[in-house]
Amino acid sequence: MTDSDSPPCRLYLITPPRLDDLDGFAEQLTEALDGGDVACLQIRLKEADDDTVRRAVDRLRPLAQDREVAVILNDRPDLAAETGCDGVHVGQDDTPCAQARRLVGAEAIVGVTCHDSRHLALLAGEAGADYVAFGAFFPTATKDAPTHAEPDLLAWWSAMTVLPSVAIGGITVDNAAPLIAAGADFLAVSNGVWGHPEGPRAAVKAFNDLIAATPR
Repeated sequence: MTDSDSPPCRLYLITPPRLDDLDGFAEQLTEALDGGDVACLQIRLKEADDDTVRRAVDRLRPLAQDREVAVILNDRPDLAAETGCDGVHVGQDDTPCAQARRLVGAEAIVGVTCHDSRHLALLAGEAGADYVAFGAFFPTATKDAPTHAEPDLLAWWSAMTVLPSVAIGGITVDNAAPLIAAGADFLAVSNGVWGHPEGPRAAVKAFNDLIAATPR
């Protein structure tokens, strides 16, 4: 359990890996943001070319930023800076954290994937990351997750530092409660929102209801 005075957990949305119907997804995003509190939107299009990424950012970024939702671009600090994103998320095999920081600037957000590793998380913090991401906590079809993390990692991290943690990997309304209780600052969710049987608006509302009802 974490301190009852700690900030509440918040939702961190990640786009599907492909956006073949960009306008259709923009409508889904608007529905999701109508469902309740969302902290961030990560645009994650791993296989897309640069122009496709630019078009996606240009279409989606205003929808999020107009609602004070931070827009994070996956992997590409250069494009994040160019397209007006609020920050970048990098993996262990991507641009190093310090280099990403130089590209996006001191005021932007830099997040780092740390898998299930306390060591990598500490290194990311020392390198100036604004948050660390742990996972995968559950099986996920969105990406091939190389590691599996347990909720006690979140509890350890929240006791060690004030640097925010993001829990990622197969998170749904049905399995998220232990991660919230363990101290996750953010729940990174993709298919748990976009694939929700009642739609993205209902999914975001359900996540927010769960966050409000789960002691930390």
